[in-house]
Amino acid sequence: MSHLNRGRVFRGYWERAMKGLYASLAIFLLAFPAFGQTYDLVIRGGRVLDPETGLDGIRDVGISGSKIAAVSAEPLAGARIIDAHGLVVAPGFIDLHQHAQDEDSQRLKAFDGVTTALELEIGSPDVAAFLHKHEGRSLINYGSSASYVGARAAAFNAPLPGEEIFPKSGPATNSVANPGQIGSIQARLEKEIAAGALGIGVGLQYTPGSTRSEVIHVFRVAARYHLPIYVHVRSGGRTEPGSSVESVSEVIAAAAITGAPLHIVHINSTCLRDTVECLDMVAGARARGLDVSTEAYPYAAGMTFINSAVFNPGWQEKLEISYGQLMLPTTGERLTKERFEQLHNSTEQHEVVIFNNTEEMDDAAIVNPLVMIASDGLAGHPRNAGTYSRVLARYVASQHSLTLMDAIRKMTLMPAQRLEKATSQARRLGRLQQEAVADIVVFDPAEIHDRSTYKTPNQPSAGVRYLLVGGMLVIDNGTLTPNLHPGRAITSAEGNR
Repeated sequence: MSHLNRGRVFRGYWERAMKGLYASLAIFLLAFPAFGQTYDLVIRGGRVLDPETGLDGIRDVGISGSKIAAVSAEPLAGARIIDAHGLVVAPGFIDLHQHAQDEDSQRLKAFDGVTTALELEIGSPDVAAFLHKHEGRSLINYGSSASYVGARAAAFNAPLPGEEIFPKSGPATNSVANPGQIGSIQARLEKEIAAGALGIGVGLQYTPGSTRSEVIHVFRVAARYHLPIYVHVRSGGRTEPGSSVESVSEVIAAAAITGAPLHIVHINSTCLRDTVECLDMVAGARARGLDVSTEAYPYAAGMTFINSAVFNPGWQEKLEISYGQLMLPTTGERLTKERFEQLHNSTEQHEVVIFNNTEEMDDAAIVNPLVMIASDGLAGHPRNAGTYSRVLARYVASQHSLTLMDAIRKMTLMPAQRLEKATSQARRLGRLQQEAVADIVVFDPAEIHDRSTYKTPNQPSAGVRYLLVGGMLVIDNGTLTPNLHPGRAITSAEGNR
């Protein structure tokens, strides 16, 4: 055999050997997923939804530390593997409107799929103290807006006592502020922004003495710092002056005048029978270039404090209800005129459930594409425990009026995008993609539902199998992990300087 033929034969043997080696290596790689990379945790084979990219498919999610490191159609290797076959894997839900920040409420939020719960409607009167209190002690992520009602109370020398955020009816809520007091309010809000406030919370229904001019001055503070202003509008109902339409017009006009980003809270429980009209107003403002957003919760009853300015004289006409539509959440007692006056005049704060809306208006709000979900969570109302599971059970599974992706978008990406004006942290929230924060909910789509009611408001929702906050398993196979506090502060850029 010539040297040339021997070379050809050798090359043939070599090529066949290499092909065999490559085949063996391929089998090896399949047997040992993501060869060379082992993640701290892998969520395997779930239906992964990312509302920003539109991903809706079976994937493995690899988590390293506090971040999502990989989302893969191929199997990944992990120190721990969670079998998510048949389950939905989504970004953790973001609640922009959560008043109750105690440990019991945080546990209820976790079982409802919430990984971030922020006090933005009213805000904390002392943001620095709020952040310090929760540091290292929070199950889920936390943050606050600067409280306009708190700043106003301080300007009237009636600072809110203790941890109260809602002022009682009195001069600080009902009187007109003079120029010096308005300047004091603005200075106080700027101080709270410097402490890390995510915007300004303005509860106009709780401060009926606020003039239109004062409101514009407050909006100017938010505009100067490019921060959203979260507003509970001045009034509700159809009676003029003070109708829902007029109240929504007021804050949209203030946003147009000042350039402040505007978020109108719980538009369904404020606009009531005019919810659709008010949503059309928001759509019209957005179509003309204004940064206006809104939210709703899926319950026909609201809740607030009975000795607040909401119940100033004339409340029955404005709210179009009477005493019998008020209920004490602690006992289920329906109020009479005598009982109402006793509680309204009390020096102690008392919460009251207000039955003043319809499911028809709730349904119109929840399915509207401009509306994100937020709970307005207060202990004693079922929305504190069941808001997000109720949306999934009622609107996705039962009514089929929302797709699963649309519902997830309303609970994750939309609130994250609202927050992006205030903090760069939000750009890594509300997404399920590489480099996003590993705030993740894994739930059974056939099982998830709310269990809280007006009689038993503290019943945790069912169906959340796993919940991760910053990559740590807060709920593990349906059980709350004890003594775990991975929640971190979400603060504005001002507070991070």
